[in-house]
Amino acid sequence: MKKIMLCCNAGMSTGLLVKKMREAAEAQGISCQIGACSVSEAGEKAKDADVILLGPQVRYELKKLKALLPGKPVEAVAPADYGMLRGDRVLQAALSMTEGQDGA
Repeated sequence: MKKIMLCCNAGMSTGLLVKKMREAAEAQGISCQIGACSVSEAGEKAKDADVILLGPQVRYELKKLKALLPGKPVEAVAPADYGMLRGDRVLQAALSMTEGQDGA
């Protein structure tokens, strides 16, 4: 089971996107855990995640999080997908980031 963590400023603005991603995963029969946290909590809450996604508003933290979580795929969500709550697209982007990882 893949674990996906979305990070934003306070951990709340991604809540709707997390919900849409969960709905997309359920509709597609994909087993995964999807959560959200603030960037300041990412070192602790995202350490066991398979993929870490940043909201576009905290894209500037990308380099910092990649250094904080070495070996983990960390990327920013496409602004259009984030703004339009395209949970299916964000889910597929996250899953594609795990290709080649053990258990993928």
